[in-house]
Amino acid sequence: MTNVTAADSTNTTPTGTTGTTVSRTDNGLGENDFLQLMMMQLQNQDPLNPSDPTQYLSELANFSTLEQETNIASSSATTASEQSTAAALGLLGHTVSYTDSSGATQSGAVTKIDFTSSGPALTIGGQTGITLGAITEVS
Repeated sequence: MTNVTAADSTNTTPTGTTGTTVSRTDNGLGENDFLQLMMMQLQNQDPLNPSDPTQYLSELANFSTLEQETNIASSSATTASEQSTAAALGLLGHTVSYTDSSGATQSGAVTKIDFTSSGPALTIGGQTGITLGAITEVS
């Protein structure tokens, strides 16, 4: 059987004993890479001791399930981000109460929203960087 290893994310290099080339994206091995590896295993198996074909189907089904779960997780993260953006925009111009970094309750009008990589950051009464999680009351 051929030993096949993945190339790094920037190169495609020959690997294994037959010069098999496997490319990798930044997200890891994809479905096409999996199918290429499976085909290489089938082509290079010992004819006197063949592999169980149901094992390959099982692996393919598991891979498809994992791919679907990954897509659902990505979609859920996108939805959560969009919901927090909508919630922050809904607070613009409203008076809110929030807990500051020292634990004290403050209040003021939401005057500005900055969209950062960690989510919306509100400016309330001149105080910047307040997260949606710090809001305790909206009036």
